Amino acid sequence: MKKILILLLAAFIFIQFFPIDKTNPRPTPGMDFLKIKNTPEKVVKIIKTSCYDCHSNETKYPWYANISPVSWYVKNHINEGRKHLNFSTFAVYEPQRQLRKLEECMEMVEKKEMPLESYYLGHQNAKLTDEQRTDLIQYFKQAKEDTERRIMFNK
Repeated sequence: MKKILILLLAAFIFIQFFPIDKTNPRPTPGMDFLKIKNTPEKVVKIIKTSCYDCHSNETKYPWYANISPVSWYVKNHINEGRKHLNFSTFAVYEPQRQLRKLEECMEMVEKKEMPLESYYLGHQNAKLTDEQRTDLIQYFKQAKEDTERRIMFNK
């Protein structure tokens, strides 16, 4: 048993030599969702607190992202989040894709699927109140309607 514990400790120490890359992509202010959609400050605060760590290029890595193998899980989660929706590059999405993303945002917030429960473990301030959920849903709905109008006028 002692040999197994020593081996596990050695393995744990060894994997610390393989840190994740915590470099965020360069900011792209002209493509950022919050800027191009003229998001009200109240909603900006909610989105930055509850969404941006995983769904933007402005990730603030928590302390535990320095400890392998937890860091690998965190990095994978961020990569997946950015792949599904990246608010930092929202402007590059085609208008129809923007509509789908806004619809998905409404649905995920309404069903309480976002933010993920696992995210709350290290980010209690990201937990959304019912009022914040309502504000987000209404805002995403308004942004979707504005995008639909823009599409109609550009035809």
